[in-house]
Amino acid sequence: MASYLSAAEIRAISPENPAQADSSTAVVRARERMRAHGQWHANQALGRRYGVGCVALEVTQRCNLDCTLCYLSESSEALKDIPLVEVFRRIDMILAHYGPNTDVQVTGGDPTLRDPAELTAIIARIHARGMRSSLFTNGIKASRDLLERLAAAGLTDVAFHVDMTQERAGYADETALNAVRLEYIERARGLALHVVFNTTVFDGNLAQVPDLVRFFVSQAEVVQFVSFQLQAATGRGVLGTREVQDAQVVNPDTIARLIAQGAAGPVSFGSIQAGHRDCNRYAATFVVNHRLHDVFADQALAGRWLESMQAVRFERNQRWRAVGAVLGWWLANPRELWGGAQWFARTVGQLRHDLLAARGRVYKLSFFIHNFMDACSLEHDRIGTCSFMVATGEGPISMCLHNARRDDFLLQATPVAEATRIRFWNPVTGSLQDEKPEKLAVALTRKNARGRTRASLAAAPGGRTVSGLHRARAAQENA
Repeated sequence: MASYLSAAEIRAISPENPAQADSSTAVVRARERMRAHGQWHANQALGRRYGVGCVALEVTQRCNLDCTLCYLSESSEALKDIPLVEVFRRIDMILAHYGPNTDVQVTGGDPTLRDPAELTAIIARIHARGMRSSLFTNGIKASRDLLERLAAAGLTDVAFHVDMTQERAGYADETALNAVRLEYIERARGLALHVVFNTTVFDGNLAQVPDLVRFFVSQAEVVQFVSFQLQAATGRGVLGTREVQDAQVVNPDTIARLIAQGAAGPVSFGSIQAGHRDCNRYAATFVVNHRLHDVFADQALAGRWLESMQAVRFERNQRWRAVGAVLGWWLANPRELWGGAQWFARTVGQLRHDLLAARGRVYKLSFFIHNFMDACSLEHDRIGTCSFMVATGEGPISMCLHNARRDDFLLQATPVAEATRIRFWNPVTGSLQDEKPEKLAVALTRKNARGRTRASLAAAPGGRTVSGLHRARAAQENA
């Protein structure tokens, strides 16, 4: 039975202290957490291959959409972008905590709202530090020119987020939104980028998950990774918690079944695990002749390879290098050659007709299910094994915990070291000041409000302003 954090426990948890960062022990620390919470097994990648799944680097709180399931704070739109020097400090802090090869999600808000030169410098900094960067964007301002510029600076992934919660005008359902997805696919086609699509799954689009899977299979020449992020009551969104629809609830088991339905065959979730099973599910497939084939049906073999491949680095935005890394590992591990040969023969046998029809063209398409927690229902075990961190000014902290306490981290002044002194950057005014302000607050209007506050202001006479207090935090404090 799940054990939930109390309001007092949520308020008491602090980010990991940057002064105690030690990237050399990141994998060991992760393994200890997996063991402590019953998530350590042969197929667990966290603590074996990785010290962390990914770290979100929020470079802006501004967004050009108002999603009905937005995780941002109601204060977010009124806040200024953190200075570039502070972004660079957080990049270096991520490196100090987790080391090279860490996956850094450049996100927000929508990061494309920052100045393109600054965004390029952020990507270049991550690349220079030996880490991998992913641009998380709704795609509206992610032009071909910008993607080319960022790819040249070292961007690894571009992750387009498109779904019905964004309420884009003129699209009746997820199938209609495929026109937007196709436009974004063309923008990224031919670039050395690993292309990802994110979809928030909620009661309103649950039934269309199989249709989305079929669409992504048809676009596997460009699309290589598909993430389904499940509805959660957190942030400023208006939809709230999940409901049962046609005897199905939005949860990982349901989504896994719907993905298999769209794939018209089995898809093995669990052969590779990243963190807590109730948080993340991963599956790898091959697409040949527009048909999807499971890669890791043999969980024991997958676990053995995961153990043996701990040090192998895959360039996921360069397919042939990734294939070369696998072949090189096989040659260096002759004991795995027999198992690999058996797997290869079995896989080719299953694919032989499609391979002939597709003239040998094989594409890898991964599926990921991310199950966020409601802000007021954070589980001890899942927070303790979190693989998805956020780089705050004070250090990394679990994304779900960060979402529950966003204003605690956003509505505070950030120290900025200058040549002879330290000044404090004010996120409300965007200015540097000599004295650290004790308490920050924002006034929200119809212009800068989003989510529930925008809805309430739209109904209020005269457009009255309200305090930018995060409602999930208020609910916790009153618990």
